[in-house]
Amino acid sequence: MRKNPKRWSEWLQQTVFVGPGLVFFLLIVVAPFFMGFYYTFTEWNGLDPANAKWTGLNNLQWVFTDDSRFWLSFWFTTRFMIVSVVLTNAAAFTLALMLNRRLKTRNVLRTVFFLPNVIGGLLLGYIWYFIFVRGFGTLGEKTGFGWFELSWLGTPNTAFWGIVIVFVWQTAGYMMIIYIAALVGVPKELLEAAKIDGASRGQVLRSVIVPLIMPAITVCLFLTSSNAFKMFDLNLSLTSGGPGYASESIALNIYREGLVNNRYGLGTAKAMIFFIAVAAITVTQVLITKKREVEA
Repeated sequence: MRKNPKRWSEWLQQTVFVGPGLVFFLLIVVAPFFMGFYYTFTEWNGLDPANAKWTGLNNLQWVFTDDSRFWLSFWFTTRFMIVSVVLTNAAAFTLALMLNRRLKTRNVLRTVFFLPNVIGGLLLGYIWYFIFVRGFGTLGEKTGFGWFELSWLGTPNTAFWGIVIVFVWQTAGYMMIIYIAALVGVPKELLEAAKIDGASRGQVLRSVIVPLIMPAITVCLFLTSSNAFKMFDLNLSLTSGGPGYASESIALNIYREGLVNNRYGLGTAKAMIFFIAVAAITVTQVLITKKREVEA
């Protein structure tokens, strides 16, 4: 039986272009995920897989009943995620509205606001650490403003807001680009029709622009919420979870459990709980915002 040359050509193209990516995805993402699922139920130091001892639900029982530090980091990460998502998207949307106008310098300003996203998280964290500790301290001495003289990374409350400030500063520019792309796609005819009907700027924004850019809002909320929940590098470089463990994120807690304390079984158990929480929150957010999307 002869093979169809066209179908054979399509199969070959799919294999050549999709095959390598699929293989790497299976090796880098899928295989480690199932291995982590297995090690969730073991006691393992991370060195010799043969020494992994099956312990059943002991790790999960420990996390849910005795590990108060994990739930402290979970509560910190949840608060951080909520505040960061709101502030990042509010700042990004405001910048997008401002830079979507016909300004001579709008391209330069877009580049300036986007640049913080290019800087790596660890490097950015160390830069802001210097700003908080040395820069603000010097400004406080020169100006006498109490806001600059705060111990920004030295107390639980100020450390929380310090990380929020850096996260928003780094992420808002990227979300701004997504919002700008959505605003450019809003039909001018609808905006002109709304103005002719006597709608104010606020009414146009609320009733025309926002419903039409809901796909962009869905994407931005998803990205900011998942990135905020997985925040690790800024936390490590700015506060290292301090003072004490008051500003320790879940990702940093898992890292220390597995790579510092060499308790990989317990670390993977926490990682699985973390994965389920992030998946539940992000899927719920996407489903809710998807229902509010409309077509132009």
